[in-house]
Parts: sequence; structure tokens; C-alpha cells
Amino acid sequence: MNLFANIDPEFAIKPTKKGLMMSDGGSRGNPGIAGAGAVLYDMKKKEIGRSGIFCGVQTNNYAEYEGMICGLNLALKNDITDLEVYMDSKLIVEQMSGNWKVKNANIKPLFEKAKNIAEQFATVSYHHVRREKNTVADSIANEVMDRGY
Repeated sequence: MNLFANIDPEFAIKPTKKGLMMSDGGSRGNPGIAGAGAVLYDMKKKEIGRSGIFCGVQTNNYAEYEGMICGLNLALKNDITDLEVYMDSKLIVEQMSGNWKVKNANIKPLFEKAKNIAEQFATVSYHHVRREKNTVADSIANEVMDRGY
């Protein structure tokens, strides 16, 4: 007889899988042709996956949010439960951390979408890094802009 057979699976302990995600977005002009990219690593800095999205003609901040959303979704697809997000947009790091308000009407829906996705992780933290530390995500964003799709 299994003592725990009747326990609701919602309360079962789920395995932890930690990840580190770097994202970036950019626009050639502001607004201009925009793209975003993200790369996901395990905690030993081994790449798990990467993704990018063409944003059309948008602002840099719009593309930065799209890059983060792209990375959040990539982490979910790879069963990450605890995520550290690194990006070179201080604005978005502070907004997602709850320190700054989102005032731009064009960005608010992306902020809400990102918050809803982030709620699916056990933990998520946001960290600002210098641009030169974010070269892989930056290169993905530029590849997407070069392709134009």
C-alpha cells in the first residue's frame, strides 16, 4: 500500500532545474528595423538553446522586451524552474524587478505578458549586465535584423 497514493499531484514536489538566460534587443533607428535574441544556459554555463524574433519597425525598448519574452519562453520549453535573467537594459531589469513603473503605452502589454510568463517559474531574478557581457544574445538579435524575418 502506498501511503502517498491519494495526495493531490498539484502538491507533489517537483524537481528543480536552474537556468541562466541572457537576452537582448535592438533597433536600427529608434524606432527602426528591430530584432531580439536570447540564449539559455544551464548553471555550468553550457548552452541549452537560443532563439530570436524579428520585431518589424519598433523601438529599442520594445525589442528588448521581446528578447526577454523569447528567452522566458525558451526557458519554459526546457523545463527550467528557477531562472536568472541577464540583460543590458537597465530600464527593463528595474521594471521587471518592480523598482520602476512602466509608463510607455506601447511597452505595457509586453511588460504584462512577460510578468505572466515569469509567474510560471518557481523563482526568477533580473540582473543588469554591461553590453560587452551580452554578445551572444546581441549577435542573435543582429542576425534576425539582417534576415528581416
